[in-house]
Order: sequence, then C-alpha cells, then structure tokens
Amino acid sequence: MSLDHRLINLLVCPVCKGPLEMRRDPELRPTDLVCPADRLAFPLRDGIPVMLENEARPLDGPVAA
Repeated sequence: MSLDHRLINLLVCPVCKGPLEMRRDPELRPTDLVCPADRLAFPLRDGIPVMLENEARPLDGPVAA
C-alpha cells in the first residue's frame, strides 16, 4: 500500500505542528515520517502513519530523507 503524496503534504508533526519528511529504505519504500525540528520518526504500519507522540522514536544521527 502506498501513501498518497497529497496526504503527506497535509500531515504535520503532532508535537510541534511542523512539516514532516518521508524517509525511505534502500528499496525506496516509505518507512517513516520524520520531524526534523523535534528529531522524531513516526512509523508507518501497513502503509498508515502512526502519528502518536508515544509511538515516535528519537533520531540520533543527521536527518536524511
């Protein structure tokens, strides 16, 4: 299942309300939505973004889309 790019443009970080960036695996499949400002990655499960702060994981290194 693929996320509609129009939907991605409407979603914002639930913490700071800032823009999100799509992160992809080496095969270019979407893996999570990243908030560069808060350095959080929100997972995608079955193609659906899980936009809950307690489900996000902190990022350690530089944010790469």
